[in-house]
Amino acid sequence: MARRLTPRRSWRALGAVVLMMAVSACATKPKPMLGPAPPPAASRPSQVPAPAPARIETFAEIPGWAQDDHAAAFEAFRTTCGVARDPSLSEICRRARATGPLATDTARRFFEDNFRPELVDGEGVLTAYFSPVYEARDRPDAEFSAALRPKPADLVTSGPGAKDAMKRGPDGKLAPYPDRARIEAQSGGPALTWMRPEEKFFLQIQGSGVLTFPDGRRLKAVFAATNGLPFAGIANPMRDRGLLAASNTSGEAIRAWLADHRGPEAAEVMALNPRYVFFSLAPDDGRQPVGAAGIPLPPGRAIAVDVSRNSLGEVFFIDGVAPTLSGAFPSYRRTVVALDVGGAIKGAVRADLYLGQGPQAGTEAGRVRHTLRMHRLVPKVGPGR
Repeated sequence: MARRLTPRRSWRALGAVVLMMAVSACATKPKPMLGPAPPPAASRPSQVPAPAPARIETFAEIPGWAQDDHAAAFEAFRTTCGVARDPSLSEICRRARATGPLATDTARRFFEDNFRPELVDGEGVLTAYFSPVYEARDRPDAEFSAALRPKPADLVTSGPGAKDAMKRGPDGKLAPYPDRARIEAQSGGPALTWMRPEEKFFLQIQGSGVLTFPDGRRLKAVFAATNGLPFAGIANPMRDRGLLAASNTSGEAIRAWLADHRGPEAAEVMALNPRYVFFSLAPDDGRQPVGAAGIPLPPGRAIAVDVSRNSLGEVFFIDGVAPTLSGAFPSYRRTVVALDVGGAIKGAVRADLYLGQGPQAGTEAGRVRHTLRMHRLVPKVGPGR
């Protein structure tokens, strides 16, 4: 569809939620989403979760292991492994950073010498998310009619990761913050900029993105807060209403339908997702968005996970096959690092793959909904390893 990107996508970052995940809520934006996935904003857990049940295996048993670009996987690991809190993984990180970049064969030997694979029990779902690049305007017009809102002054957050949102009334009492429909129905109020309604909706699913202006300016839209309500995907309701074919609920199909029906009809559909994301604007530094782990996400090699079941910094080999959406790549088999979280990313075998910035990444991410097996790469070093 997310999120996630202060902690889940300080600059995205998806609930979670995650491109396909997000819009199909099914899943994230933001996770969390068109991805994803998943909507952003989750703090790193204070304790490392207990690993999910797994079966020890060999690298030869992992489908697609031999065919992966191990040099690219090693570079992603080497540049992001500093976030790991497992002492054994930190030791391997020091080794990786001491060696510098490696060729594919050498990188494969590094992984095989330093890790042992374990197949996590069960099957899950692989989705994907991206960082969108959308047009924006300083003033509203018939096309750019949706206000991108800053965090409201009456929004009070609490709970882990400030995930609970309340509204403080004139009498000082707190009440749940309004849902998407009620927020959109309010007239006036501050606006950071103006966007096409369907693109603002997708930006909220992803949790962050880049905005371009006619005068050449580029600004980052950075996740600031949410109204505290859970993400709800609109892909399945649109399918059930006959608005989209069952095999064509990709992110691009959803966005095209919303654009073609811009106005009350599209607004009613978007209101099925009560979650609303507020933003701040910052200069575009050209870097990839920052995920929950606090570092830029390497495209194609970072995933959002459920941090109640898996830890940020862990290394996995994902085996995503059997896509359900038309136009999708047949498989995603590669080594990845858990660097993000998403509101729709729940379960031990659940991942939202970050695919990069811009329209091409968005098109690909919107077609990812694959059956997933996850192989955890467990450090060999350390007591009891």
